[in-house]
Amino acid sequence: MNPDLAKLQTYPFEKLAALKAATSEPSSASNHIAFSIGEPKHQPPSLVMDTLRQSLNKISAYPATKGIPELRQAISRWLEMRFKIPTNSVDSETQVLPVNGTREALFAFAQAVIDRSKPDALVVSPNPFYQIYEGATYLSGADIFYLNCTADNNYLPDFDDVDASVWQRCQLIYLCSPGNPSGAVIGQQQMQKLIELADQYDFIIASDECYSELYFDEDAPPTGLLEVCSSMGRSDFSRCVVFHSLSKRSNLPGLRSGFIAGDADILRQFLLYRTYHGCAMSLPFQLASATAWQDEQHVIENRKLYKQKFNDVIDILSPVIDVKWPQASFYLWLATPMDDQLFAQQLYSQENVTVLPGSYIARDTATGNPGKNHVRIALVATREECIEGAQRIRHFLEGLKN
Repeated sequence: MNPDLAKLQTYPFEKLAALKAATSEPSSASNHIAFSIGEPKHQPPSLVMDTLRQSLNKISAYPATKGIPELRQAISRWLEMRFKIPTNSVDSETQVLPVNGTREALFAFAQAVIDRSKPDALVVSPNPFYQIYEGATYLSGADIFYLNCTADNNYLPDFDDVDASVWQRCQLIYLCSPGNPSGAVIGQQQMQKLIELADQYDFIIASDECYSELYFDEDAPPTGLLEVCSSMGRSDFSRCVVFHSLSKRSNLPGLRSGFIAGDADILRQFLLYRTYHGCAMSLPFQLASATAWQDEQHVIENRKLYKQKFNDVIDILSPVIDVKWPQASFYLWLATPMDDQLFAQQLYSQENVTVLPGSYIARDTATGNPGKNHVRIALVATREECIEGAQRIRHFLEGLKN
């Protein structure tokens, strides 16, 4: 077996299941409310479902790994529109590649781009983080360096705090903006600084932007990596790639549809890897995806639903705990008044509400575990369930004070 498999840690939701199994079943007869998994529950857009139904007869054809032109063109136009990139600046032939969701692509990407001939290869990752970054790193043969994201740095990676010796070994850095779990957004100046570091030290930037369409101010959408490249005159997007998905944007997690876009040379070699990997998206899913990328109205309505839920939940919780609006995403990153695992365990036992302990999505470092004494709350349930869940969390917190 591949010895690097031994480096993989138990997945966060398996840890959570074990934590819940080690406590008593909820005493409440109330229904279970799951705030632990970021699985969108809003209705998928009807126009996408219509396209999917109408194209099911195409399931009999083998799809090309590169994807159909209609999908790649829809993605290119969306990128240009959304990120203020000049028209016809994103080449759908060479700078866009459909993928089966960002998880699959983020995992495969490291294995394609890491140079195993260098024994000190390093991947840099935010901490807390999406655990796929870590698994991809280890199975690519590299080591990982964590950038702690805490309240002190506004939950953003501090590139100035990284020693030159780390950048010299770095071959790949994963970003997540808006961040999971904090919703913090990396600004244009920070991204520009990172691009300049990538030029100086010759590493690749992989920007996971799957939450980019879940924000609260229609006049201030989160900045994207390719947007910053374009503003710098880097139309080749050298060393830069972005990952986007329809899971959160369009409530289509089961479609497993997303894309990677950016540096054409990197994508050319990644396409070669994927051709052997056997990960082509089915034609009905590609056609449905093209429909989704061409429509913004359902995305606007989706944001309104999340904004309502954040308003409700924060109003309920703010009298009993310090809770702040995130810049984007559908998560609340809540500091707990006790150990995060104990908080999650007792909340489940007493109120039948499940949240994810922050330490499960972070790693211990010399300065501590930045996820410790936090929980991640995913406001993906219905508005009514989110209100009910927030009321139960408030009741639990009030009980702690008595």
